[in-house]
Amino acid sequence: MSMASILVVEDEETLAESLRYNLSREGYEVTVVGDGRIAVESYRRNRVDLVVLDLMLPGMGGLDVLRQVRAVSEVPVVVVTAKDAEADVVAGLELGADDYVTKPFSMRELISRIRGILRRASRVPRSMDTLVFSGGPIELDVDRHEVRVDGELVDFRPKEFELLEALLARKGRLVPRQLLLEEIWGVPFFGDPKTLDVHIRRLREKVEETPRSPEWIVTVRGLGYKFADDS
Repeated sequence: MSMASILVVEDEETLAESLRYNLSREGYEVTVVGDGRIAVESYRRNRVDLVVLDLMLPGMGGLDVLRQVRAVSEVPVVVVTAKDAEADVVAGLELGADDYVTKPFSMRELISRIRGILRRASRVPRSMDTLVFSGGPIELDVDRHEVRVDGELVDFRPKEFELLEALLARKGRLVPRQLLLEEIWGVPFFGDPKTLDVHIRRLREKVEETPRSPEWIVTVRGLGYKFADDS
């Protein structure tokens, strides 16, 4: 099996070299660049299996890099940001980042998250009795990786698709927050629970007639979420 390849976009030289060293030790093929524009060019020339992307970059900001990468690919992206930059974290998740870490972070934690993301990205389809889930106006086809809302095909990013599948598969039942975090983002989950809230909001914007007053993806306050039973 060939090594997974990772593009590290980080302009802080000490951290960049630490990332190169530690990820290489884990068996990954690592490319490091320190400029946003060069990062976009590098990704277009040589597609990789995952991107670790600092949001504070010279030449082109990390959010712009993410925007350009997402225009051509669904490659998993882990964003790195300053501890107090909550708005950047939310913006990154909105643009399609899969996860994030805040500086200073544990290298062990980052590697664990990368392993989980790559494992889920490469997994083969599960053997299931039901490969099509439906609820309300929504139909989700696991094999085709398609979602239709009122019969119209709607584009879903990988994490959004997995989250909707997890809720539809348990239609009418509470799905605890921690279970969703561990099932979609991996065990153990080290990240910020806001990750789940942002993805739930994006789901509602795609499937609900009135996202602020959801009919189908319902919050069970203090516990989690459930997809309303339409039977």
